[in-house]
Amino acid sequence: MKKLLLAVLIPVFLLASNILEEIDKNLNPSSFEAYKKLINIEPDGSRKEFLMWMIKKDKDKIANLFLKPATDNGRSLLRLGDNMWLYIPGIAKPLRVASAQSVTGGVFNNSDILRVDYAVEYDIEKHEGDTLYLKAKNEDVTYEKIVMKIDLKRKLPIRLDCYAGGILIKTIEYGKITDFGNGIVRPAVMQTTSPLQKGYKSIMIWAKIKPRELKDEYFTLEFMPHLNEIRK
Repeated sequence: MKKLLLAVLIPVFLLASNILEEIDKNLNPSSFEAYKKLINIEPDGSRKEFLMWMIKKDKDKIANLFLKPATDNGRSLLRLGDNMWLYIPGIAKPLRVASAQSVTGGVFNNSDILRVDYAVEYDIEKHEGDTLYLKAKNEDVTYEKIVMKIDLKRKLPIRLDCYAGGILIKTIEYGKITDFGNGIVRPAVMQTTSPLQKGYKSIMIWAKIKPRELKDEYFTLEFMPHLNEIRK
């Protein structure tokens, strides 16, 4: 009986794991560049906007350059695996930052801005219909668990409920499926709210996503001040 149960369960979990990897592949080419606008909206309706350019290579190398507002121009973020740094012009060395912090304020944190592939950080705990229950692979991951509702046909996320310490701390919704060309069809908008920050909302809008060959040296602490030099 145990052998029969394993024979049934193993293919199910392999299928779920494959779905998560397909979702990662559909969200991000293996090596690409893109522009992002991040909008923080406060309860009184006031807004703050950031324009960013980013590059990503493989599953765990991401660099993000701030273009606007002028006060943030030239700042950059780097993520290598679970480690993140912030470079501020005029400061000698990049500063270590935590994934749960937010250098932009608002509801999106650093790990949301520098998102690596979901399959890198999470294992499938359960798969029911159009819902994946994800569990963090280690304690360094920002969200302990994620309940991910997916579009089974397109293999794309629709909604994420993110938990830490057993508490729902954030909901992220994906929308506006867009054809960016080069076979990249994915949501162009991410919107997040939190029961811990009532009345606040953050929106991320993606644009000009395209594959690009990138050198490993672009994803180093030494290169953080020079990211704008490779922006085409």
